[in-house]
Amino acid sequence: MEKDNNTLNSNPANESTSNYANDVAFMKEYIEVIELTDQSNNSKVAIAAALQGRVMTSSAFGAKGRSYGWINKELFKSKDTLEHINVFGGEERFWLGPEGGQYSIFFKKGAKFTLDDWYTPNLIDLEPFNVKSVSSNKAVFTKEASLTNFSGFTFDMGIQREVSILSKQEIQKTLGLDSLSETIKTVAYQTTNIMTNLGESDWKKESGLLSIWMLGMYNHSPNTTILIPYVQGNDSELGKVVNDTYFGKVPSDRLVVNDNVIYFKGDGEYRSKIGLSPARAKDIAGSYDSEKGILTIVKYNKPESATDYVNSMWEIQDNPFEGDVINAYNDGAPEPGAKPLGPFYELETSSPALALNAGKSATHIQLTYHIEGDEASLNPIIKQLFGTTVKDIKTAFK
Repeated sequence: MEKDNNTLNSNPANESTSNYANDVAFMKEYIEVIELTDQSNNSKVAIAAALQGRVMTSSAFGAKGRSYGWINKELFKSKDTLEHINVFGGEERFWLGPEGGQYSIFFKKGAKFTLDDWYTPNLIDLEPFNVKSVSSNKAVFTKEASLTNFSGFTFDMGIQREVSILSKQEIQKTLGLDSLSETIKTVAYQTTNIMTNLGESDWKKESGLLSIWMLGMYNHSPNTTILIPYVQGNDSELGKVVNDTYFGKVPSDRLVVNDNVIYFKGDGEYRSKIGLSPARAKDIAGSYDSEKGILTIVKYNKPESATDYVNSMWEIQDNPFEGDVINAYNDGAPEPGAKPLGPFYELETSSPALALNAGKSATHIQLTYHIEGDEASLNPIIKQLFGTTVKDIKTAFK
């Protein structure tokens, strides 16, 4: 276990987990890594063009800072190409939905909705994106591709993905904070993800739609709690607060729904997933590691009027456009005795279902923040953004 680093007086490089410089040096043995830097904030972001312009990890304390992204070093070392998915990790990756259902892009026509028939499209698994431009604080990637869904419709698409690191002033502004204490360390980046219909046919519900899907893999710990505020109101008007049936119902000692926030364990010890509908989701989710003093925040551009989101449940669906907007995943063994994928935990956001006419585009923007400090510094931020307190988080499952 790592020692408490709430004061930030100890050097994170001396702790047992990898620091940013070590993780980047490791990845450079296998792939090219693009690094963005904000000098004023001493923050860094590492990106892999070979993995779809994926943000692999980041640091709020320069080269010596903690490495916030989970990286599957075992898979890199093996140099293997796996059949169903290659889980290289990374704290924000570009994906596409839906995963399951009659419009799935992970199951071929006629396949059964089982793990044996589930295949991640190469486009979002192994194929590189093209590097359009790189500067000290921004990198832009592009890709043209085609995908055919379970129902047989082919999407011809253009993708552009821009990753930019934020300054401390931009962090304050985008979070709506008056100030950030000098005692805390911060790193943040924004990704702007644009999908264009390059085909001659319009994308319509009858043949299935795609969504832009952002997934972030982070380092789990026994003291990490996922935080998701939600829109309050009656179930009869807004539907249930949380969908917790992806991999079977989540036990009550792992998922707590409070008056205005959802607590979900990010300990990497129990495979489970939750989701929030467009009626319940706000534009923010996050997590807090109470031992290391790490607050992670994800924000995204949630359109107010959008109600159609692709459904990724592994079944032929009655309601294929009643999917979730925000998801959180906690890794663990899929069955007794089996190995987990990581373990790690994930925070995910999705765009609405993209009913794009030929030649038209849509954009999904996500911002990821890591703020590291002591309880006194982080508590006001947690209270303002999530409507809860450090004390409430630490006692949520007791």
